[in-house]
Amino acid sequence: MPGGEIAAEPSKLPRPAIADRKKPADSSRLAADEKTPYGLPIIESCLTCSFIRERLFCNLPEPTLQALDTISSSATYPKGAVLFVEGQPPRGVFIICNGRIKLLAGSNGGGALILRIANPGEVVGLPATISGRPYTATAEALEPIQANFIPRDTFLQFLHEHLDVALRVTEMLAEIYHSTYEEVRCLGLSSSAEEKLVRFLLGLAVNHSQEGPLRASLTLTHEEIGEIIGTSRETVTRLFAGLKRKQLVEMHGSTLVIKNKVGLEKLSAS
Repeated sequence: MPGGEIAAEPSKLPRPAIADRKKPADSSRLAADEKTPYGLPIIESCLTCSFIRERLFCNLPEPTLQALDTISSSATYPKGAVLFVEGQPPRGVFIICNGRIKLLAGSNGGGALILRIANPGEVVGLPATISGRPYTATAEALEPIQANFIPRDTFLQFLHEHLDVALRVTEMLAEIYHSTYEEVRCLGLSSSAEEKLVRFLLGLAVNHSQEGPLRASLTLTHEEIGEIIGTSRETVTRLFAGLKRKQLVEMHGSTLVIKNKVGLEKLSAS
């Protein structure tokens, strides 16, 4: 099982987790000099979130958002905190406000494979919460995060009462299915570690169509990339060095620059 501290339900977290939903009317704005847990830009309410129009689960009618805000418990978690563990009965869902979560599948031998990275606005623990079956992955904070927790029974009742949210959940389940399918397809059809890495890198820039070098954010470590594509950190480091020597890619901090997309695509098809 992956390392990390198992997080309690948000309402049971010790400080510095942020306070419960009972807030003063002006709490949506933090004083400029106020320190926040882990340096996160805290979102105090779904109704005042600046990303409300950009995220699938957040872009809801105001009455629905108010109801969602009422049943959610918000908390912050440090990097490495575990929200739930593979095989654990479903407690509920976590809506990511800030930060990213990696979903890992473990093996009896102690290894782990990153199934996917969940970004802000996504809901983790959704399939298990809907089906009632145990969580199929371990959710671990990739960096300090803020998340809203909704208990399973409360969430299911909320879906019964708000059909617009139920439709969004259906869309999310479909997206999870397609994302998982693509990951399995990538791993299953790639004949070498290099091909798996190349397919992974091309996937980061899949929505970029501009001419010339393509840029994408890549904040994962070589070890984490290895956990995604099913190989070792040393292999990822060696393959990256080879791609750089061939002038196919460059790294500038956390920015991946694909200098020769056509060249990478040839490697992925070899």
